[in-house]
Amino acid sequence: MCAAMTIEAAVADTSTKTVAFGGKTYQIQALSDDSYTVLLAGIPVGRVVYSFGAANGVPEGDAISEDDLYAIAESWFAAVDA
Repeated sequence: MCAAMTIEAAVADTSTKTVAFGGKTYQIQALSDDSYTVLLAGIPVGRVVYSFGAANGVPEGDAISEDDLYAIAESWFAAVDA
C-alpha cells in the first residue's frame, strides 16, 4: 500500500502582495502587468509571468523549483484576475 500524496495549494493575497506556499510566504513585486518577481525574505528567487494564456514560473538559482513557482504563478494570476 502506498501513502496518499497530498498537494498543498498556494494561497494568494493581493492586498498584501503575498503568496503562502510550502510553509513559506513569498512577496510578489510587479515588474509589469503580467510579470512579477517572487521574493523570499527580500531575496529574489524567481519570476512569474502570464503569457499566451498560461502562468509560468522561472527560478533564479536553486532556492525554489520551477514546479513550486508554477503553483505560485497559478495562484497569483487567478487572484489578480478575480
